[in-house]
Amino acid sequence: MPIDYLTKILTAKVYDVAQETSLQLAPALSARLANRLYLKREDEQSVFSFKLRGAYNKMANLSAAERARGVIAASAGNHAQGVALAAQRLHCDATIVMPVTTPQIKIAAVKARGAEVVLQGDSYSDAYEHALVLQKASGATFVHPYDDPDVIAGQGTIGMEILRQAVEPIDAIFVAIGGGGLIAGIASYVKRVNPAIKVIGVQPEDSDAMARSVAAGRRITLAHVGLFADGVAVRKVGKETFRIVRESVDDILRVDTDAICAALKDVFEDTRAVLEPAGALAIAGAKAWVAQHKVRDRALVAIACGANMNFDRLRFVAERAEVGEQREAILAVTIPERPGSFREFCSLLGKRSITEFNYRYADAHVAHLFVGLEVANRGETQKLLAELARRKIRAFDLTDNELAKLHVRHLVGGHAPAATNEIVYRFEFPERPGALLRFLDSMSAGWNISLFHYRNHGADSGRVLVGMQVPASAKRAFRAFLDGLGYDYADETGNPAYRMFLGN
Repeated sequence: MPIDYLTKILTAKVYDVAQETSLQLAPALSARLANRLYLKREDEQSVFSFKLRGAYNKMANLSAAERARGVIAASAGNHAQGVALAAQRLHCDATIVMPVTTPQIKIAAVKARGAEVVLQGDSYSDAYEHALVLQKASGATFVHPYDDPDVIAGQGTIGMEILRQAVEPIDAIFVAIGGGGLIAGIASYVKRVNPAIKVIGVQPEDSDAMARSVAAGRRITLAHVGLFADGVAVRKVGKETFRIVRESVDDILRVDTDAICAALKDVFEDTRAVLEPAGALAIAGAKAWVAQHKVRDRALVAIACGANMNFDRLRFVAERAEVGEQREAILAVTIPERPGSFREFCSLLGKRSITEFNYRYADAHVAHLFVGLEVANRGETQKLLAELARRKIRAFDLTDNELAKLHVRHLVGGHAPAATNEIVYRFEFPERPGALLRFLDSMSAGWNISLFHYRNHGADSGRVLVGMQVPASAKRAFRAFLDGLGYDYADETGNPAYRMFLGN
């Protein structure tokens, strides 16, 4: 028998712990987008995210005997806080399994509400598998973060509030997707009450299990998920949420890390609130949708779904936000190595603000510059590149080049002629205490390391650039080494940023 989600949402027991959050116009961002963008401020909840709605609704519907046996959950953090708060209010024991990579602020918040925390694995999926083992041993009730009708109904009360609060007809609602509980609940309500409103999901490019599953027509499991937006780092979406999304969601957008960082800055400038990356996903998606469809004068809603941000991550966000907003251009420029050429190049930049400038003497003929500039948009960058080309100055646009943004900007300093047979790879591994040492231990395979750069970016992934001297005769062995390493990697030997500033 089909589940009547409209009735379940209308009768959901969420307001014992949740508040009706505000639907707030973002004036500056609305003006820039030429549309009216409203933010549904779920960061205003007592646990700074929407997750307490579904968790409490599920647990409030348990029998007294079930609550007496306690509950167990797996979570990257926000669902954990919701379960911990619900358990505190309902006077039952709670055990929360969280990935080791969970930001400390979320772990501390869960413990502060009296729940027991167990750290296991690098992703939600790892924590989930361990939680199921503990659940079978203890007999506690498992509170799923998204794939449960009561949880979905609890999250659906957000859709109910939006339609009640809206001061004008809404054209589209943008919702972050991890496992799918939030968008399933909102879509279940909105599409029953007003089917004309578009419900659009938003996922990070590196954690897009729902988008891929919908495209494939079946639930798929991602081999890896990105950890920057840890609140939506889900390898496999829920069975029930997948069914609802296929039936009721109009579209799913993907956005990159830079776009998320730019959205974080946009929300801060309009509200002074600091969202977490997953919390800003919907805003990034709304911006991308407006740019893609070139719409104007529409009423749009984006769910600001969480604000449990690790403070250390803000430096990474600040560094990438301007690039994500296309307000910073990163260029690699070659100029003649002669007196006056440096001044001539600077004069071409006009009154543009320079955000970064790196230079080192390379040879007697040419000089290579690594330059960051403030620009109004991507179009201004293209005009500048065209002007440089007209002046016969060779320049590459590195604005979207991950190697340049993560590593080369910190390494510009010259070539190494003695580093023969050098190949360069970029690696990512889960960032946690001791992770770099474990990575170094795994690298001890016999090839000389000719370049190494690691910087703690404040994100949940450690990023390392490694140059190794590997002769052609050892390439097969090197490939076998990479396959057995167990880390995500990319070959950057041919990257123009490396070849211009660091390579032979």
